[in-house]
Amino acid sequence: MQWIWKDKRWPNYNYNYEPFRAYEEKFLLNAGTILGLMDALSSLQKEEIHVQILAEEAYATSFIEGEILDRSSLISSVKKYLGIHILPNKFGQKESGIAELIVDINQNPTKKLDAALLFEWHNMMMFGNKGIQSIGYYRTHSEPMQIVSGNYSNNKIFYEAPQSNQVASLMDKFFEDFNTMLEDQFQYPNLLFAAIMHLRFEQIHPFEDGNGRIGRAIIEKILAQRLGFYSFNSLSKLINENRKQYYNALQQTNTQLNIQTYLEFFTELVLNAQEHTIETIKFVVYKSKVMNKFQSMLNLRQEKVLLRIFDEGLKGFVGGLSAANYKSITNASNATVTRDLQELMEIGILSKQGQLKSSRYYLNKDII
Repeated sequence: MQWIWKDKRWPNYNYNYEPFRAYEEKFLLNAGTILGLMDALSSLQKEEIHVQILAEEAYATSFIEGEILDRSSLISSVKKYLGIHILPNKFGQKESGIAELIVDINQNPTKKLDAALLFEWHNMMMFGNKGIQSIGYYRTHSEPMQIVSGNYSNNKIFYEAPQSNQVASLMDKFFEDFNTMLEDQFQYPNLLFAAIMHLRFEQIHPFEDGNGRIGRAIIEKILAQRLGFYSFNSLSKLINENRKQYYNALQQTNTQLNIQTYLEFFTELVLNAQEHTIETIKFVVYKSKVMNKFQSMLNLRQEKVLLRIFDEGLKGFVGGLSAANYKSITNASNATVTRDLQELMEIGILSKQGQLKSSRYYLNKDII
């Protein structure tokens, strides 16, 4: 098998972008919608959106690589790097590192992308990782850089990247082409530009570890740099929810220059991520309006449960809120649970589906 980087024509990919021009228009429209929605928010709502989406992205991009972060530590880390006052807290090294990287993109959307910035990101993410030899610079090991699955005795090689001694020159050309493409918005519209550079970075795989997370950060960086602002794309969250399709799309490019299928997946992914962001912003506004209107009518138990439902995000509790859920959250008696839930329905905050033990309660989205 000949890996794609051994083809003398690489990285001159083959594709027809004309079918995706409409996607580009939709991307710009969505970006404008997100900017408009953010401008209309109060300062507290903006702060909540910043923390929620950035923490969500940091968690998801790490989870894709099999790294499960502590959400509480991650949220605190995001707040710290955003300059939001928080109570003294212990910050996990991994949580702090990825939070710093994500916030850096958010706060510095037009910062030049070069080797120094990638080394800085790698340092943020890998600081203190004793299992990595090359932190803050390109890999140097002589062994092949292989992407494998399975155990040591029965693994499958999905991809082998260029040798370490080729990485520096390949990345120099990467940045040279990046700067050329950045200025040519007609030949390389936003989504095409981001898709190509993400793919090319992953095919070079320049670091000993962290290539997936930095590669996804490059997507966000490119889109932010082109737009001139960070548009809060929930990209890693959507990739995480479609991991199999994501890796399949990348894998199809391992040995061929034709990237048409990959482009189709990528453009749809970005648009779906934008739609998720729009819905998230609207949900934060809905939550704020509900609390402003009804908080004075709620007892402490009801308020605690309602905030817990909101914490679950757009989809709420999987399968709906049950009486058992309510009791677990509040430690209330069965009679109190029944009374509290009945009051929340009478107020109009919750609606019920099912009967008796099968009863499930959902937020009433039409109440505001």
